[in-house]
Amino acid sequence: MADVITRIPEVEQARASLAGVEQVPGSAKPDPMLIADGVRRTFGGVNAVDVQHLEVQRHVITALIGPNGAGKTTFFNLMTGFDKPDGGDWTFDGRNLGGVAASKVSNLGMVRTFQLTKVLSRMTVLENMRLGARKQRGESMFGALLPPLWKQQEKEITEKAMDLLVRFKLDAKASDFAGSLSGGQRKLLEMARALMSDPALVMLDEPMAGVNPALTQSLLGHIIDLRDQGTTVLFVEHDMHMVRHISDWVVVMAEGKVVAEGPPKDVMANQAVIDAYLGAHHDTDLGDDALLEEGVEDELRAQAEAEEAEQAKEDK
Repeated sequence: MADVITRIPEVEQARASLAGVEQVPGSAKPDPMLIADGVRRTFGGVNAVDVQHLEVQRHVITALIGPNGAGKTTFFNLMTGFDKPDGGDWTFDGRNLGGVAASKVSNLGMVRTFQLTKVLSRMTVLENMRLGARKQRGESMFGALLPPLWKQQEKEITEKAMDLLVRFKLDAKASDFAGSLSGGQRKLLEMARALMSDPALVMLDEPMAGVNPALTQSLLGHIIDLRDQGTTVLFVEHDMHMVRHISDWVVVMAEGKVVAEGPPKDVMANQAVIDAYLGAHHDTDLGDDALLEEGVEDELRAQAEAEEAEQAKEDK
């Protein structure tokens, strides 16, 4: 990136405050932004999510990890209004979000991305970006009929969109259809579009899935920059090297439950985490890099193939 991001003091304070947090499931945080209590979701008698208590600290990067089927994406869907729980409560910045529609959750400052990117393929990259801006005056029928009400705002939105595209190195693609972008570029576009609403919390669902190595480092840098500017980040990821590299705190889910929490290094050595990933009968340390690569590569490859297949359907 061309610009050097200066980390705000609140970020350093938030990261430092985690040193005093107890490393147990459901631990209390000094300044939680998202709090979930007793959130449950079942599918055909299977407990997809059964989170008794979870707090996400403000101004830090929290990784949500766990084996396939652990309930991570379902938990994201519940928190952001894309699915309804069987029970439980959750608050964002002190506001109860139970029953709040996904569009309103976004307007409150909590946005998310998806495993399979949701760009609008037949609209340009710039048009996709404009859609991410909140409270556009031209969205109403009455407002659309009166250009003086929205012309200046549209200019400001376009300038902001272009600034973000420059930051994410997508400015050269601004006039291209979003459907022409590579998988990695679509991930960048989705992340950039999320920032159009100036969110307080960004939830990234497997941001590295299907991304080629050339763009991986760029995505990592953007996530770190988000935090350093004060945005709270919660992300789901299978790449343990990425989790170690950028996360300040790690939450582990297995069979819908939170089974461990703590700093990345400590979590990787936690017996409950090793059991969750490898089963109870093994003699290998999850902290071993070779093991992590061996256990994760197949999952990442399958996710990438699924994404490519889904995109091929959309492009037809």
